[in-house]
Amino acid sequence: MPEGNADPLDAAVRSLARLIGSTPGPVRRARLQHGDLVVEVEWPDGAPVVAMVPAAPPVEADAGLHYVCAPMVATLYLAPSPGADPFVREGDQVVPGQQVAILEAMKMMIPVEADRAGEVVKVLVPNATPVEYGERLIALAVSEG
Repeated sequence: MPEGNADPLDAAVRSLARLIGSTPGPVRRARLQHGDLVVEVEWPDGAPVVAMVPAAPPVEADAGLHYVCAPMVATLYLAPSPGADPFVREGDQVVPGQQVAILEAMKMMIPVEADRAGEVVKVLVPNATPVEYGERLIALAVSEG
């Protein structure tokens, strides 16, 4: 699957751009490594030109949606193991406490659970992608009652 090979590189470049964009002073050199993937950039005179990478497009302009967010910086996995069915798919109904994804941080696996009942409208982050604390992972249309 060609797109699957691009996901880790895309995620690494996005993470590097966010890191450089949040640095208070000029950056001369940056290196980001995730597993075997390494992104390294060096600028003369410490003058990087950083093009901000657009965030995921808003889902229906946030019309009454609730988001399951990353509770920590980690790598997001949408299925319990490679090749397994995902925890949830778009259109699935979820209940509070239901596992919807899993995060890996420092070889520890941390379940991500829905905190509200509703329908999965959109999975916002691709599988095996590094995520930041508070990053929106899954959009839910909250169920009434």
